[in-house]
Amino acid sequence: MVEVKRTFAELIEKDRAEQGNTDWRGTFLDYLDKVKQDPSITKLAHARMYGVVMQKGVMDITECGDPKLTRLFNDEPLKVYNFFKDEFFGIERSIAQIARYLHSAALHGEESRQVLYLMGPVGAGKSSIMDKLQRGLEQSDPVYAIEGCPMAEEPLHLIPQHLRREFEKMLDVHIEGELCPVCRFRLREDFKGRYEDVPVVKVPFSRHERRGIGVVPPVDPNNQDTSVLIGSEDISKLDTYSEGDPRVLDLNGAFNVGNRGLVEFIEVFKNEAEYLHTMITATQEKFIPAPGRHGTVYVDTVIAAHSNEAEWQKFRGDHTNEAILDRIVVVKVPYNLRLHEEVKIYQKMLRQSDFRAHIAPHTLEIASMFAILSRLEPTAKCDLMTKLRLYEGEEVVEKGKTLKINVRELQEEARREGMFGISTRFIMKALDNALTDSPDAEGINPINVREALINMVKGADLPDDTRKQYLEFLQDTLNKVYLEILEKEITKAFVYSFEEQADALFQNYLDHAEAYVNKTRVKDRNTGEELQPDEGFLKSVEEQIAIIGSAADGFRQEVMAYLWASSRRGKKVSYHSYEPLKEAIEKKLMSSVRDMSRIITKARTRDEEQAKKYDDLVAALIERGYNEYSADVILKYAANNLWKD
Repeated sequence: MVEVKRTFAELIEKDRAEQGNTDWRGTFLDYLDKVKQDPSITKLAHARMYGVVMQKGVMDITECGDPKLTRLFNDEPLKVYNFFKDEFFGIERSIAQIARYLHSAALHGEESRQVLYLMGPVGAGKSSIMDKLQRGLEQSDPVYAIEGCPMAEEPLHLIPQHLRREFEKMLDVHIEGELCPVCRFRLREDFKGRYEDVPVVKVPFSRHERRGIGVVPPVDPNNQDTSVLIGSEDISKLDTYSEGDPRVLDLNGAFNVGNRGLVEFIEVFKNEAEYLHTMITATQEKFIPAPGRHGTVYVDTVIAAHSNEAEWQKFRGDHTNEAILDRIVVVKVPYNLRLHEEVKIYQKMLRQSDFRAHIAPHTLEIASMFAILSRLEPTAKCDLMTKLRLYEGEEVVEKGKTLKINVRELQEEARREGMFGISTRFIMKALDNALTDSPDAEGINPINVREALINMVKGADLPDDTRKQYLEFLQDTLNKVYLEILEKEITKAFVYSFEEQADALFQNYLDHAEAYVNKTRVKDRNTGEELQPDEGFLKSVEEQIAIIGSAADGFRQEVMAYLWASSRRGKKVSYHSYEPLKEAIEKKLMSSVRDMSRIITKARTRDEEQAKKYDDLVAALIERGYNEYSADVILKYAANNLWKD
């Protein structure tokens, strides 16, 4: 116990020492020396926020090493920002737009005088993005500020206008902004105009302590007091000071406390338009009115807002709002539309919760498929399941050929895709419900999660046609998809060293296909004999993907040409290399164990050999991530649904 206490004490002291290292206090002259050494400490709010984002690094999306991403984004010059990448998934374009806005604003472009507005459906991540930016500010270096200033303002504001150009040359900085009424009064009365003696301190950002981060929730439309934004006058001090005395000011509005950092407007368009007019001067002029008769106050802040699409459309439809609309940069934040990114979202949310139950393989995948299907718009070019796979960056095979559908064209013809559908919160509730209904809380699996989703859709307040479509996804589309996954899963559990056997089958197919195409003989790898290419074997693989008759010759030539081109580019060739052949090989292995799987899983009474094979199958599934309960459930489900008599 003593040792534990000592460890706690050491941790506390270490943190206190680190915090102490960030403290600094000096005169304005001392601060000028620091600016001379490092002019970047005077940067404005947008530049500071952009620096926070860029500090973690950035890379092209094609550099991520994922061939699916390369295939999906092709030549699109899209960046991945490390600041966001571990918490936000599948919205790279939205993140890139935010970074582009901050970059432009950091360069004092027009966007430095505009509001960053995130628009999207509930649960898409708008609030989380804001929270991430605020946490980034809190973890960034403190700013230097005039000691005692209610707005923690930049000390360079102390320099008189007639000297600023000379100071700018000496310091290599641009000085923007004016002293707030409180500091202006203190400079005159307390320091007799000697601004070089004014004390300067370091001020850290803190949302909870309202330093550098202001938050504006929706305000009651019947009581929209702008003091929430610009502060107020302290009535109790009016007995002591006159109404025009700056000492009566209480500059604690969101724009005041958000100076040097960020101001967030939550559900911004739930407020009356008149209430939002303060945003116009705050963005375009960088001034807000001071309470009472105190003129204006300079503000330097990133103004960021968010709301859902319906509120945006309603606000945009009112022509009287043009002044505000002209000062808004709209960034759509849609739901994610890529399967594995959706799975990552639930994995993150589960890590952040107290959910500790076992999750069987493919559970989150099936739930994610349902969420994404609900967010897609139909197209005449393919069905929605195929569209989901194309958006995942997969090569989709039909009748032995890879579908040649341009994903960018699919996306461009479906502009509202991702702006509607099932939210991540809906899926998380289904996971919770599935666990609650699971016997003895043994965990969740694709079967009980799908059942929980069906029950939730039936009970949800949805239009009849939407409910019908969602139930069709769950009861038909995803049932078929899961049975395909399940058959492959059981096959891989049955077949010892599945990958090795699949690769051996692949190499054997290549040997015979190459000999067939080049009209040569096959040299047996073991005996060295030269044999005629085995057409029966080639056909047994090809018929798995409906390649029959005259189509076989063309398919074999395509396989050889594709793999030859791959090897020329230095790519390692394996059974995964050519998607149509990969699918054929996997189906060939599946068909080879189908009958055995069917007998063993359906048998009510098993002989000794069958019982051992069943136990081996369960053990193999457990090695693949199942527990005993989920392995038993999926095998029973397979027996009842996969191999019907």
